[in-house]
Amino acid sequence: MKNPITIPDLSSRPFNLTVERLMNSSPEALFKGWTEQIDHWFAAPGSVLMKAEVNEVFFFETIYKFDLHSEAQRHPHYGRFLRLEQNHLVEMTWVTGAEGTKGAETVVTVKLEPHGYGTKLYLIQAGFPDEESRNQAEHAWPFVLENLDNKMMDRY
Repeated sequence: MKNPITIPDLSSRPFNLTVERLMNSSPEALFKGWTEQIDHWFAAPGSVLMKAEVNEVFFFETIYKFDLHSEAQRHPHYGRFLRLEQNHLVEMTWVTGAEGTKGAETVVTVKLEPHGYGTKLYLIQAGFPDEESRNQAEHAWPFVLENLDNKMMDRY
């Protein structure tokens, strides 16, 4: 018998965001990008520990420079898969450090809908600890999703 899935209680953290983007990549390529190939577009190569199954935990790092004058820093990301619907939906918890969710367990939901030759992607991230964290993620996700589309477009 599988362990029950524990959904985070986000009631005390009401800061959420939604990003919509038309993607040139197929739903299949984007689903694989989130569940099997996150190191092709987001995570530092060699840092990914991920098994795309509900209730499985994952870890990866990103390497990012916040401004021209700072050194690149490693940023760990942790989470677990809550729901997976092949080529349609990925829902996971998402925890990062001081420059991200400030250690709060947020929930990222990625919905993929076929749209012409590409995909309409909806990303919802819920449970930020404060407005600052939400605003920073709201600014970053469009660039991250653009990179996802550029890297996965030619794969499938």
